[in-house]
Amino acid sequence: MASWSDFATAEPLLAAGVRALLQQYGPGMGYLATIRPDGGPRVHPVSPVFTDDGLHCFLVDSPKRRDLERDGRYALHSYPPEDSDDEAVLTGHARPVTDPEIVARLSAALHASGDVDWRLFELTVDTAMLRYHGPAGALPLAVPPHRTTYAQTWHAPRRLQPALAIAG
Repeated sequence: MASWSDFATAEPLLAAGVRALLQQYGPGMGYLATIRPDGGPRVHPVSPVFTDDGLHCFLVDSPKRRDLERDGRYALHSYPPEDSDDEAVLTGHARPVTDPEIVARLSAALHASGDVDWRLFELTVDTAMLRYHGPAGALPLAVPPHRTTYAQTWHAPRRLQPALAIAG
């Protein structure tokens, strides 16, 4: 797991491309996939928030919030651009932000109403994927000029497990 800022430091061009697709219509917009209690997928539109500290999401009391409180795994997919099939996908874990200073700063900056039952989550990044299909799109029968699809994927480094000492 990596924070958004750790990922953006490790892969700045990939992070910029992912962020551009998630913010192509102004504020962040994407589809958040969560895991229902029965193990099935659930997909919801959300507005992710990019800050210097990380990638966050305000969630009201809803099935998606309850999914993340129970099982923090998520996938976030960009909205499709109007002129291509380009896409960005992040996967990772969502965790509630409990630091009152961070919550207060972000809620004030984004005018989050205190009258609404929302919680702030940080979305960590396990994988990031960006695919450019170009103006011809992803259809195999697209008319020229067809550009070769370009994809880039990043995986967060796995933490090394300490070696176990074996008593002899």
